[in-house]
Amino acid sequence: MTPPSITLDGSSLTAAQVTALARRAARPAVDPAARERMVRARAAAEAVVARRRVYGHTTGVGANRTTDLPDGTAADGHGMRLLRSHSGGIGPLVPVEQTRAMLAVRLNQILGAGSALSAAVADRLAEALASGHVPVVHALGSVGTADLSALAELGLTLAGEQPWRKDADEPLPGPAPAPITLDGWDALPLMSSSALTTGQAAVAHTDLLALLERLPAVAALSLASVHGSTEPYAAVVHARRPHPGAIRTAARMRALLEPPAWTPPLVQDPFGFRCLPQVHGAALDAADALERVLDVEINAAAENPLLALAPADYHHHGGFHQASLALALDQLRLAVLGTAQLSAARLGVLVSPAFTGLAPFLAHDADGSSGIMIVEYAAQSALAELRGAAQPVTLGHAVLSRGVEEHASFAATGARRLLEVVGQLRLVLACELLAAVRTLRMRGAVLDPATDLGRLQRDAAAVLDPDTEDRKLTADVEAAARLLDRWV
Repeated sequence: MTPPSITLDGSSLTAAQVTALARRAARPAVDPAARERMVRARAAAEAVVARRRVYGHTTGVGANRTTDLPDGTAADGHGMRLLRSHSGGIGPLVPVEQTRAMLAVRLNQILGAGSALSAAVADRLAEALASGHVPVVHALGSVGTADLSALAELGLTLAGEQPWRKDADEPLPGPAPAPITLDGWDALPLMSSSALTTGQAAVAHTDLLALLERLPAVAALSLASVHGSTEPYAAVVHARRPHPGAIRTAARMRALLEPPAWTPPLVQDPFGFRCLPQVHGAALDAADALERVLDVEINAAAENPLLALAPADYHHHGGFHQASLALALDQLRLAVLGTAQLSAARLGVLVSPAFTGLAPFLAHDADGSSGIMIVEYAAQSALAELRGAAQPVTLGHAVLSRGVEEHASFAATGARRLLEVVGQLRLVLACELLAAVRTLRMRGAVLDPATDLGRLQRDAAAVLDPDTEDRKLTADVEAAARLLDRWV
């Protein structure tokens, strides 16, 4: 079946749409009016440069900004020299999917016509997205003030100096885009973006938001398995302290659990249940904050210098600095750490006879069997990895280019760390899901399959081995993780 198309116009693309394009679940379509705007921008740029000095077009770049270029240099090889000199990325190759996300973001951004980039560049980027081809891009090279090396590698690929790449396991519908000629009008504007960082953040946000939306169902399954209290989710509690994420989380828990079919044995439960709205709600709020930043960045014309069309002029600025994105990424990773810690805490409750009335570690019996003991260790190991990835990148600092670029956001590092966080949260939550389903099984509890909570129990039970004898549980955790990726 042919996937739906998404129209890129430089102003309305979302993080979820970037992810769909990156995964080839949608086809790109370039808005004709936006492409025509790019054509008009080139003519306006030529008129401006004829009357004033413009960074990167009549001068060198970085610390060489005071060096005037000889007449004609910009049109006679300067652009390609700029791309070659800046294409020194290092480290592993960026995965194909993430590189496609970069192409989607950069194509959409240049359609905003904030520079004099040739419309042919937009055409080739659209062709690459449609055909599945991506440039060879190295992961390391950005400090959060534009992804210079990654986009320089893209430029060399567009020009035919580097080969296109594809996913080895993916059939492609068409040939690689044909090379085009890039000149001094194209090189610097193409690189003046954080499209790779933004694309990676968009993919991570999409996947993480799906997990965060499913997490309350797993927590509710755990609470049902120990007959916990639903009082912490009462609407009146959150009306008096109305943080949006906490209100959403509490409402979801009420929808999943009320009316409870049990009388809670405790006056109040451990924090893993009782503080879920506050901690998980903060993660939802952080995800919303990142989404707002991504909505801006995906549709931003942040090239330096920035071309305005009416009146026609160039403006030199620092709009490439990714402070807002880096801070939003830091906030979300730290917030996810908190909600993952609560998931691990609930797992700790489920292996305790004091809460379940079952054998320790949900073992087959109380004869010293280990049950799911190692799953708690594994969850804590994944949590430790998540904790490392959550460290704030904005604590970093760099002074570059002979002292004229004296601050960096390290947003690129923050985006890569967020991608790691997705995988670690999935594993921690899968461990909790395994334990919750096992607890319900051992207590002989079957929830109503007509409810969301009953559906989750049924769907998880279908993929989790019911054998409670001591055995290897890796496959069970992996099955639970796969279910979390698709359950709705």
